Amino acid sequence: MADECFRHPRLAAVHDALDPDRGDLDAYVRMAEEFGARRVLDIGCGTGVFALLLADRGVEVVGVDPAGASVDVARRKPGGGRVRWIEGDATSLPALRVDLATMTANAAQEITDPGAWHATLRGAYEALRPGGRLVFETRDPARRAWEGWNREGTYRVTELPGEGTVESWCRLTQVRWPLVRFRWTYVFGSDGEVLTSDSTLRFRQREEVEADLAARGFVVEEVRGAPDRAGREFVFVARRP
Repeated sequence: MADECFRHPRLAAVHDALDPDRGDLDAYVRMAEEFGARRVLDIGCGTGVFALLLADRGVEVVGVDPAGASVDVARRKPGGGRVRWIEGDATSLPALRVDLATMTANAAQEITDPGAWHATLRGAYEALRPGGRLVFETRDPARRAWEGWNREGTYRVTELPGEGTVESWCRLTQVRWPLVRFRWTYVFGSDGEVLTSDSTLRFRQREEVEADLAARGFVVEEVRGAPDRAGREFVFVARRP
């Protein structure tokens, strides 16, 4: 199930404004160009930022996400009609033959159940044409990113049209390896409403991910770093033979 920050209509509507720096997507756009991808499946598309970047470049995109509120936001964006939006996940896709499947940001780590993770990889494999690639990122556990997930390090106030100020901050709630849980809090200045969103990420070692991919039939071509977060992320490039 998607987190509340993606499922709640009010939070989904302000998500992009609260997280405006999506420079992390530049590397995925370049990889789509590198691999000559003309048909792309964006798994965990959220509010559609990446899918629309590709659609603006003439790429045929299918965006899938279990959070209906986020998909609704994506549909309403300029150019949203150029993308095929699906409320769901990679385990229940229609027949596709895409050149590239992606999971950007935390999408892969948000799939915490091992069975659901394996099923997602299998669904991505089936959606790809032979020779197509799956590309996704996951945080390097050795960097212990969660140690910075506290109010002091994440508190900010954002001014939003129609909403006034929105205060937001993150707090770590539990580390029970390999699961890390945290909570975002949002305070809307216009009416004082306080909303929270609990999230869980599963941290996987590089060797574990490579084994999972191989078990689903993929060939791991390369494990890159994220250009904007040097040394903090594994970016897997896996091919369907």
